Amino acid sequence: MGWFKHWFGTRYYSLLYGHRDVEDARQWADAILEHWALPPGSVLLDLACGRGRHAALFAEAGMKVTGVDISEASIEEARMNVPEAEFVVHDMREPFRPGTFDAVCCLFTSLGYFDDIADDRAVFRAVRDALKPGGRFVLDFMNTAAVLRDLVTEERIEKEGVGFAIRRSCEHGVLVKCITVQDGTDSHRFEERVQALTPEQLEGMALEAGFMVEARTDGPDMVPFDPDRSQRFVLWMRKPRS
Repeated sequence: MGWFKHWFGTRYYSLLYGHRDVEDARQWADAILEHWALPPGSVLLDLACGRGRHAALFAEAGMKVTGVDISEASIEEARMNVPEAEFVVHDMREPFRPGTFDAVCCLFTSLGYFDDIADDRAVFRAVRDALKPGGRFVLDFMNTAAVLRDLVTEERIEKEGVGFAIRRSCEHGVLVKCITVQDGTDSHRFEERVQALTPEQLEGMALEAGFMVEARTDGPDMVPFDPDRSQRFVLWMRKPRS
């Protein structure tokens, strides 16, 4: 299994990305609920849900929420954090409850982790099949061109007494982040590998899977995507009704 299965379940991952707080998640949840006008009781799938940060807010708004993630540790924590939602260990490349969901969200660059882009295409197909006719899908990804342009190759961060030495590079179309953790006398090494997928590639996968593209934005605030200025590339899609 890929690097993501083990790294995401560690406390170091949570510590490093702890700045992704509840307020950030609330902006996303509010934007999605408002943009799609989802009524209470809508059935929503949180794809690559992590510890349930977004799922909690969707459930709070009255959605019937299922979160899936490949990390058993993340799912275990999500179940404790958000008992009102359902959480399932699942590989998002595989089919999941066809024709069940009114909406699917995939947030915080949770695509592109696989060695073969064919696996990313499989995710789009699995989401299409999971949706009801007319269902919506939102994908939040980095603006790859901006990330490559502004890449910080080396960085050191300390959080709660734990040191993180981070090296970033792009190798054969893959963004690689090498993370060395120094926790007292213990040292650990982790790696993140994300395909440097472009907006054109992602939109092509969406169309190939049968989605209709409704909007392209920079983050949750619905500002239109600008390839030169945007930090995020967010694709809002709909499954045709027939």
